[in-house]
Amino acid sequence: MTKLNATHDPKQRSWLESANAPDCDFPIQNLPFGVFSTPTDPVRRVGVAIGDQILDLSVLEASGLLSLGHAQVFAQPRLNTFMALGKNSWHQARAQLFALLSAETATLRDDLALRQRVLVAQADAILHLPVEVPGYTDFYSSREHATNVGSMFRDPKNALMPNWLELPVGYNGRASSVVVSGTPVRRPSGQLKAPDQARPTFGACRKLDIELETGFLIGEGNALGEPIAVDRAEDHIFGMVLLNDWSARDIQQWEYVPLGPFNAKTFATSISPWVVTMEALEPFRVQQPAQEPEPLPYLRQTGAAGFDISLEVRMQAPGAQPSVISRTSFKHMYWSMAQQLAHHTVSGCNTRVGDLMGSGTISGPTPDSCGSLLEITWNGQNPLSIDGGKRTFIEDGDTLTLAGWCQGDGYRVGFGTVTGTIEPALDATRFGAAL
Repeated sequence: MTKLNATHDPKQRSWLESANAPDCDFPIQNLPFGVFSTPTDPVRRVGVAIGDQILDLSVLEASGLLSLGHAQVFAQPRLNTFMALGKNSWHQARAQLFALLSAETATLRDDLALRQRVLVAQADAILHLPVEVPGYTDFYSSREHATNVGSMFRDPKNALMPNWLELPVGYNGRASSVVVSGTPVRRPSGQLKAPDQARPTFGACRKLDIELETGFLIGEGNALGEPIAVDRAEDHIFGMVLLNDWSARDIQQWEYVPLGPFNAKTFATSISPWVVTMEALEPFRVQQPAQEPEPLPYLRQTGAAGFDISLEVRMQAPGAQPSVISRTSFKHMYWSMAQQLAHHTVSGCNTRVGDLMGSGTISGPTPDSCGSLLEITWNGQNPLSIDGGKRTFIEDGDTLTLAGWCQGDGYRVGFGTVTGTIEPALDATRFGAAL
C-alpha cells in the first residue's frame, strides 16, 4: 500500500490542456506507461499517456530530464527493464514526470522545440504489447460469475465448488498468445461434442465468448521456493491492464474435464496497451467483499485491498453502432490481487518480471453487470439485442471493446480500451484430408 502524495492531488492540472478534461482517461494524476512507435519512426520505445498525447520517455531520458540512475531504461521495446528496477524507481519516475507536466513547471511548457520532440499525438502512434510476458495465469475470483456458471451447469443450490471460498482458483494460461488491443482474433477450431453424440466432431467454435477481466503485471519477481507474503504482495505488482480472455465455450465444455481449460483459452488473450500503475490507483481503494469463512492465515490481509474500477463492455456488429452490453465494477471481486499472488507463490512457485495475472471474469450482482455472453444470454437461451441484430455469442466481424476507469473528484484515471475483431476460422481442409 502506497501513501497518498502530491501526485494524487485532484486539483492539480497540466499545461497540456487535453489532459484537463473531466472525462479524459489520461490526466496528470494517471501517467500510465506503454510502448509505441510511429510510421515515420518505427523504433519502439517507452511512453506515458497524457491527455491526447504520448510523452516520449526515451527523449526525456536522453536529454537528462528524466533520470533513475540507470542508462537506457526507456529506449526499450518493452517495459520490463524499467519494471525490474522496483517500486522506488517506479515512484521516482512518476514524481519526475508529474513535475514536468504540471502547469506550474516551465521546463516543457515554455520550450516549444523540446515539446515538439517529446510529444507524439496518440492518433499518430502505433501502440505495441507493453511487456514481454514470460508467464500468464488466469484466476476465477468473481463470486457472482462463479455462482452464475455453477448454477447454469450444476445445481444452483451448490453453485460454488467446495474449494472456491477457501482459495483463489486459477489455471496456467498461454503467454505466447497474449496480444495487444487491436490485434484481430481468428475464430478457433477444435473438437466439439453435443450431449447426444457418441463421439466429437471437428469444426469452428460456435460459442465464441469474451471475458471481461483486468490483469496485473509482476514488476518484482520472487525466487523459486520463496513465497510472497500477502501483505507484501502489492510491492511486487507494477500495475494493471484491461484483459479480454477470449473463450471458446463449446470447445471448453468438451475438453476441460479433468484438467481444466486448454485450447478453448489458448488462441488469444487481449490486453490494453497502457499499464496503469498501482500508485495511480491508490486513491480508489475500497474494502473488498466480506470473506466467509475467514481465509487461512497465509491469505489474511489487513487494510482495504479492493479497487473501485468501473468497467464496461461494448459489442459492435459490422456496419452498426457499438452497443453497451454490460457495466460492472472491479470492487465486486471476492479474492484480491494480493491474495491471488500470495496463493500463486505459496507452494514456492517463482514469478518473473512481466508475468501477467488475469482476474477472471468480473461480474456484478445484477443481470446487466455480467462479464461474459455466457451469462448475459444464459448460454444462448436469451438472445441479446444489439444495434444490427441479435446475438447469443460472438459472430464473425463483431468487434468487442472493454473500457475501464476510476472516477475521481473532477478527473478520472482511465485504462483506455482493449478491442478485438473476430476473423473467420481457417478452412478445416487445411488441417488434413481426413477431415
